[in-house]
Amino acid sequence: MDLFISMFAATIIAATPLIFAALGELVVEKSGVLNLGIEGMMLVGAAFGVWAHFAGLPMIVALAAAVLAGAAASLLFGVLALTFMTNQYAAGLALAIFGTGVSAFIGRGFGSTPVDAIQPIHLPGLSDIPVIGAMFFQYDPLVYFSFVMFGAVSWFLYRTKAGLALRAIGESPDSAHAIGFEVIKIRYLAVMFGGAMAGLGGAYLSLVYTPLWVENMTAGRGWIALALVVFAAWRPKRVILGAWLFGGMTILQLQGQAIGLKVPSELLSALPYLATIAVLVLISRNRQAMALDFPVSLAQPFRPKG
Repeated sequence: MDLFISMFAATIIAATPLIFAALGELVVEKSGVLNLGIEGMMLVGAAFGVWAHFAGLPMIVALAAAVLAGAAASLLFGVLALTFMTNQYAAGLALAIFGTGVSAFIGRGFGSTPVDAIQPIHLPGLSDIPVIGAMFFQYDPLVYFSFVMFGAVSWFLYRTKAGLALRAIGESPDSAHAIGFEVIKIRYLAVMFGGAMAGLGGAYLSLVYTPLWVENMTAGRGWIALALVVFAAWRPKRVILGAWLFGGMTILQLQGQAIGLKVPSELLSALPYLATIAVLVLISRNRQAMALDFPVSLAQPFRPKG
């Protein structure tokens, strides 16, 4: 039971940065924009979070710095893809490479110096409940905030007029523009929100999960976040499930290495990514289900007429 509880808790923690990044990208793609630069934005957020921490700033300010850094990086993508209408695939890949380089430059002086990580919070009464308390009420604040953001994104997309406008733009920007929606402005806001969430996901890695700066510490999580949006068929609820699946596979491979399974360590390390690919292949076979929430104008440029 203790092993199960520890693996359950570790899965929730491992999934948290993916939830942040994937929810942000979900909103971006719902607006009809495809940003492949999540990996770079997460790295920028991770680096700026550590930089602010070692500069002596409070942890909340370090998190804010990571969020702003991710949003600023996404703004570069927005200028290229929305204003100059460059190819969104190329602009996103350029952002991923740019973010990798910038983060390495910012973090070059930190080495492997440990960070004073954000600690789990103790909820009187709830945290002391046997089994249940250890499984659900002994996490750091950002884990709980990821669930808040899941609820907020779900509510925004499906319960607000602004969310309806965003989804309408993702379906048909020309029609949305014709009835008065500011397509480019709304897409810019969506892109910056996605960058902010990716920056927060990166900060979680460097300030909580690791906690220290390691170059390329996202280890492909940005690309997994992109895959999770497809896995989720553009639905927030499935993003959570996909993040837990990947987090669980990550913990399983770590556990397998810890107990000394006679399997090459490289294969165990690849296990989470192989599982993600397998799930995506299975889901993509049901094209009708995927098409239900697919943003029709995804990755298509838009130029206002008139």
